[in-house]
Amino acid sequence: MAGLARHIDPEELVHSLHEKPHSHRGKHAGSSASHSVTPYSTRYNSQYELSKFKIPHDGAPADAVHQLLKDELDLDGRPNLNLASFVGTYMEDQAEKLMIENLSKNMSDADEYPAMMDMHARCVSIIAHLWGVQKGEKAIGTATTGSSEAIHLGGLAMKRRWQEKRQAEGKDTSKPNIIMGSNAQVALEKFARYFEVEARILDVSEKSRHRLDPELVKQNIDENTIGIFVILGSTYTGHYEPVEEISKILDEYQQKTGVDIPIHVDAASGGFIAPFTHAKAGGPKWNFELPRVKSINTSGHKFGLVYAGVGWIIWRDESYLPKHLVFELHYLGGTEESYTLNFSRPGAQIIAQYYNLIHLGFTGFRSIMEDALANARLLSKSLEATGWYRCVSDIHRKKGDFEYRKGEKPFEKEGETSADYNAGLPVVAFTLTEDFHKQYPHVKQVAVSNLLRAKQYIIPNYPLPPGEEKTEILRVVVRESMSIDLLDRLIADICAATETLINSDEIDLAAWQPFSNSVEKTHSSAGQKSHNKHKAKRPMSHGVHRSVC
Repeated sequence: MAGLARHIDPEELVHSLHEKPHSHRGKHAGSSASHSVTPYSTRYNSQYELSKFKIPHDGAPADAVHQLLKDELDLDGRPNLNLASFVGTYMEDQAEKLMIENLSKNMSDADEYPAMMDMHARCVSIIAHLWGVQKGEKAIGTATTGSSEAIHLGGLAMKRRWQEKRQAEGKDTSKPNIIMGSNAQVALEKFARYFEVEARILDVSEKSRHRLDPELVKQNIDENTIGIFVILGSTYTGHYEPVEEISKILDEYQQKTGVDIPIHVDAASGGFIAPFTHAKAGGPKWNFELPRVKSINTSGHKFGLVYAGVGWIIWRDESYLPKHLVFELHYLGGTEESYTLNFSRPGAQIIAQYYNLIHLGFTGFRSIMEDALANARLLSKSLEATGWYRCVSDIHRKKGDFEYRKGEKPFEKEGETSADYNAGLPVVAFTLTEDFHKQYPHVKQVAVSNLLRAKQYIIPNYPLPPGEEKTEILRVVVRESMSIDLLDRLIADICAATETLINSDEIDLAAWQPFSNSVEKTHSSAGQKSHNKHKAKRPMSHGVHRSVC
């Protein structure tokens, strides 16, 4: 007969052991850090913890602190196997060297670092040309800390233009609204909440290909709509939203009502993919070639191939950036114009972005993006060939075909490029098939994610947006650093994990659960795991549910 067991709090256990006299914890208890030979021979290896929540009275030796922090960081996942993230984890040695050499440069000190600011201006010009800026227009833009800041700047400019126009006409300005799909990344909803704009979040569906539905846009716009957020690359499934189709709807609405509604394209990922790939955006226009597109943002640290910390926003002409939002700064001997939410911010990423643009050139970027899409197609076709999975993403299907058909031979063409397939991000969103669920009802899809985590892959499992939340997807972002060898191993490991689950029973599966939270995570976040989302104080459908970071 099994005995009773009680829960053990690991934090309390460690704390109680640390409270025992040092003499009970080893014969070297009286050793001093000043006599250490290696970082592990200091008293911080076994006698004292590094302080976690209060600044210590005395410091610790640099080599000991470095080694102990390095060891703790070994608990993190491997960046290259973090297949959940769009953010780049690889840069060439020369680019890293440039960044290290310029780590101390601050973008706010423009007068002190004129060469860096020249590179910033060149990046703005290069990106504006990539996005089809029209002859005669004076594009203007800036680097940001990422797409979130860029989206806020773009949204705020739309709001102020709407307010100024309404005020000039003597109309009410108290009820601005903005349109976006429920697949929108949280930064878009943050803009609406922080800047007091009603967020009209429209359901997406399989019919709308899991992206903003033009028919719902038509039904929800009015004279108080400051603009439409259209996403070039949904983070859920990688689909490009139909910018040109929505633009035509807004053209027709303006002809009927006289109300001019602009588009801001959130091209956080697609802004560095669509300009280079053979597929482009699938045929329709998406950029400044459409007069209704007033601003576009992207993340340099995603498919701009820079480490985290840089985004970009461009307005097609300086007339679309309200003058009173632009500050004239007189600082450290110089005069500069600024429109950012941050002041001090790193300059090294700007230099790295310029390095990538001139080192790779158009053909270099095209080669990288085409390779990423080719690898994503291979992963998609391999998963569907197992019969266990179907892909919700569509980049592996022949252009114009968006339907999964059980057992159908995948489309292939000699000398193929991305232009032969549906356009989109190199994202593979997949789910267990209905047949699999019927045959193996005990297998939970989240267990696949957890088993792969044991292999150090980070592949999230989460529901599609509201309206489609009954469908859970596993999602892999195929970045530049996903080689064909790593891809082969990933496919083999997904198959092995699935077979393990098939051959397990429900009791066995109870072991494959997410890792426990640290005390820091417990106290810093009021969020909930996906299966407890009904307990959240502020669920995702009502706003942000993770800790502010």
